[in-house]
Amino acid sequence: MQFFPSRTVSIYMAKTFIVRAFAVLAALVLVLQFLDALSESGIILAHPGNTQADVWHYISLRTPQLVARFLPYSVLLGAIITYSTLNQNSEVIALKASGLSAHQILAPMIVAAIGMAALSFAFNDRIVSRATETLDAWKKVEYAPVPIDHGDRTNVWTKAGDDLINVRHVKMTGDTAALTNVAFYDRDAQGRLISTITADHGRQEGNAWRIWPARKFDVATGKVSTLGSVLVAEGVKPSQFTLASVNAEGLSFLELRSAVAALKAAGRPTKSYEGELWHKLSGPLSAVLMPLLGAVAAFGIARSGKLFIRAVIGMSLGFIYFVVDNFALAMGNLGAYPPYLAAWAPFLLFLMIGEAVLIRTEE
Repeated sequence: MQFFPSRTVSIYMAKTFIVRAFAVLAALVLVLQFLDALSESGIILAHPGNTQADVWHYISLRTPQLVARFLPYSVLLGAIITYSTLNQNSEVIALKASGLSAHQILAPMIVAAIGMAALSFAFNDRIVSRATETLDAWKKVEYAPVPIDHGDRTNVWTKAGDDLINVRHVKMTGDTAALTNVAFYDRDAQGRLISTITADHGRQEGNAWRIWPARKFDVATGKVSTLGSVLVAEGVKPSQFTLASVNAEGLSFLELRSAVAALKAAGRPTKSYEGELWHKLSGPLSAVLMPLLGAVAAFGIARSGKLFIRAVIGMSLGFIYFVVDNFALAMGNLGAYPPYLAAWAPFLLFLMIGEAVLIRTEE
């Protein structure tokens, strides 16, 4: 069974679709980058020492973000423009008259969209994440020179099994961490507090941490005792004390996965980051849905005058998907949705909707 049209027709449809999708993307990015640069250039140049070169540096960091954000929209609009043109020229009618089904007609564009989704993932993972990390750090200092982060942290909480540790100040020296004002909370398996140990200083010793001078408070007896120095927090790594707030958009897929694992080891909540992690896969993959959701514009008789209505329906389905996707991701960040559901439910839902519309109307 031949799933694709002829080789010539498949290349023609895929090429037309790709060219128009990237043309729409280029137009959108050009206009939006121009407007964005106008609004930010005054803020950038307001800082003493910044010049026009800094404005161009901002543009170079902002453009990858705009490309990543609007690529799925461009794929949708490019698909609808391609479908409408094929329909108006009666090319879809000719393909159907040759015995091709609706799925066979869409197949070359779906394959092209898969390639664009793979390109989008690689672009987001290698370029957009780095540009976002740099730009966010620059914005935090209001476009001043970004200070070097030596890894020092304040008021850090982490876990060691069932126990909790709080450190007022962590100072990094190479790969080692020096702790100041340490509080160790010894708990049983049910989470009930057994004792607390406080100390002024701490450093790593083997697989644990030695803190001194240590003072122990026993909850059951209410007695306070002096311990001198004591080993606590076995298995806790220095990285658990230096974890800052994670910028999911500024990390690649593998980097974010490692950060989530480290946060879990430190006993911190990770649901929102897990949703962002899986959305790094489902987000680029949304490009595959766009030819399917916009396919309603490909069929029907152009002379009936309903081609514009069909194009509007296709755009509506696509934009509703983006609204639902952003809503689900927001619910995942709030902890209302499980991470997998927040990342994948909109994709699977609209995949079924697109298939249902196509089968119901054309198959």
